Amino acid sequence: TPIVRANNSEVAGVGVDSDASQCVTLGDSHPVVLQSEGDVIVGGLFPLHYEASETISLMHCRFDQRAFRWLMTMVFAVEEINHSSVLLPGVTLGYRITDSCDNVHNSLRALFPLIKQEFRTTWSETNACLSGSPVSYFATCTCLTDKRMYPSFLRTVPSDIFQVRGLVQLVTFLGWRWVGTIGTTDDYSQYGIQSFSAQFQKQGGCVAFHLTIPKSPTLAEIQEMADRVQRSAARVVVVFATEGQLLDLYFEVCRNVTHLQWVASEAWVTAALLTLPHFHSLLEGTLGFSFPGVNIPSLENFLLNIHPSAEPGMEFINMFWEDQFEIQNASSNLSLTGSSYTDVSRVRISYNVYKAVYAIAHALHALLNCDSAEQNEKSCDKHKQFTSEQVYHPFTVCLSLSGSAECIKCPESYWSDEKKVKCVAGIEEFLSFKDSMGIILVALTLLGVVLTAVIIVIFHRFRTTPIVKANNSEISFLLLLSLKLCFLCSLVFIGQPSVWTCRIRQTAFGISFVICLSCLLVKTIVVLLAFQTKLPGSRALKLFGPSQQRIMIVFTTAPQVCLCAGWLLWAPPFPFRNSAYQIVVECKEPWPPGFCLVLGYIGLIASVCLLLAFLGRKLPDTFNEARLITFSMLIFSAVWISFIPAYISSPGKFSVVVEIFAILASSFGLLLCIFGPKCYIILLHPERNIKKCVRSKNSR
Repeated sequence: TPIVRANNSEVAGVGVDSDASQCVTLGDSHPVVLQSEGDVIVGGLFPLHYEASETISLMHCRFDQRAFRWLMTMVFAVEEINHSSVLLPGVTLGYRITDSCDNVHNSLRALFPLIKQEFRTTWSETNACLSGSPVSYFATCTCLTDKRMYPSFLRTVPSDIFQVRGLVQLVTFLGWRWVGTIGTTDDYSQYGIQSFSAQFQKQGGCVAFHLTIPKSPTLAEIQEMADRVQRSAARVVVVFATEGQLLDLYFEVCRNVTHLQWVASEAWVTAALLTLPHFHSLLEGTLGFSFPGVNIPSLENFLLNIHPSAEPGMEFINMFWEDQFEIQNASSNLSLTGSSYTDVSRVRISYNVYKAVYAIAHALHALLNCDSAEQNEKSCDKHKQFTSEQVYHPFTVCLSLSGSAECIKCPESYWSDEKKVKCVAGIEEFLSFKDSMGIILVALTLLGVVLTAVIIVIFHRFRTTPIVKANNSEISFLLLLSLKLCFLCSLVFIGQPSVWTCRIRQTAFGISFVICLSCLLVKTIVVLLAFQTKLPGSRALKLFGPSQQRIMIVFTTAPQVCLCAGWLLWAPPFPFRNSAYQIVVECKEPWPPGFCLVLGYIGLIASVCLLLAFLGRKLPDTFNEARLITFSMLIFSAVWISFIPAYISSPGKFSVVVEIFAILASSFGLLLCIFGPKCYIILLHPERNIKKCVRSKNSR
């Protein structure tokens, strides 16, 4: 009989020790097993039964159908590997599966026969530290990350480090600062509660009470804990435990306590007790985190094709059928279709079991030289002798340093390579001048600048003609200059973001467009006032002369200048490497309302301009600029309204592309709508560029 050291943890299991003063000897045991022979035997422990109670005084052993599905998933994975021509060719895996009864002592009794018979690899749902290579599918305790205590322990389930961090964030986000905690005597619960309490208190929270459920609680102990929960002012309770450990307390609590908010650890957040009618009023609305669910192909068909049998070794399957249909000697004609047992659309723990079996298979595949070129045929060297320590080492397939059994996070801006053995520098991505999209945008920008310069030359050359004079030549030249700035500001968005480009891009965009719209606003007001001067006794236009027009442009532009200056002084944008999915170099805006206010002020000026231009669009004048301004502002508004959802939904550098397109499209719209018709007459129909035609109503 092996000699083992008793551990202080019900979940953490045992460790091999030669110190006889701390050891106990367990007698031989013959637990019920589900087994299949093979070249290599994989052992498994599952909590098929746990102590439960319908009332506090009546205890019975309950069958866990969820754990039975985990067990059958292991069988499914073993058979799937045995039928594979790629993984472990020529080697047959067998299994020996026993019931841990959700108890450390029963787990030891079930585990020792596996060790005594010298099976080559063993894995377990208990957190056992053996001389072999256990792979756990359910043990999340942070204590097991200590490689000095558990040097050969591996798992396919995340550590509680991440769960606790998420629970603290969840509770604090919802504003719950006064909570109670409930746990058990095992390491899973103690480490989880301790870590949660420490992190929660750092976030400003307080733990109102902590209750520990004993291994075999008496009725008096259960009632005392229930009274403690009822007396507490805390209405939120965080619980780290398993389903079977909570039943006694919940049966007592649900009699007198309601309106509690329960926060569950992953061990029971998806447990069956949450769906029991008896606990509905108590546990309704329970929150917690569970493992992500996946679909395992063909698993459902496999689970449906199991049937009871009188043959030896079928006890677990017979137990399941009896529990499923609540009868003994269940008929094989009964159907499992539609039961929760066969609902495998999104399995969680079962997938961890599945991965654990495949981890062992891949380790054996490498250990038995299954891909060696020395083999004449593609098969494994199943006659090779190996130790459990050797099996523990290809397990190490998720690495950052060669030979390490733990994954190390790569530094910022670095990624793991394809083999997961080293960190490599990530490739920075941004809208470059060398990209095809960048080249197109630069070409469009230069086209806009050149076109604006040509129009400036035309207007300067024909500045004495009636059509240029009639349209307020001074404001027209300022409008053309601001449009040129609008085109040029798009260049600041292209290329790798730097400190100065991040700060200047939105400022240049915001100010240049406001100057442009201010000029259009002044032009619109001049058109409206010019019509008023034709009425008897009106002096409106004389009161809004060139000086007043310049002052209005300054006053409408000043708020945007002040807003941009304050934004840059208070929370300036800065270059940022966003490595959420890939390393995207972008300008980070620490104060998002700044851009919203800049864009909103542009929208305000544009709306006022559009409204006034629309009111004056039918005034009787051949060259009524209000019509042109109305059309140009409609285009401008359509571009920027569609810009907002496109900008928000575009990832990475594509959001920059969307903004540049909006800048160029609106700039081209203003330039061509306002100055296109005038250049057309100046260059192609000079006979119409006379005072009589400009003032005539019907000479168009």
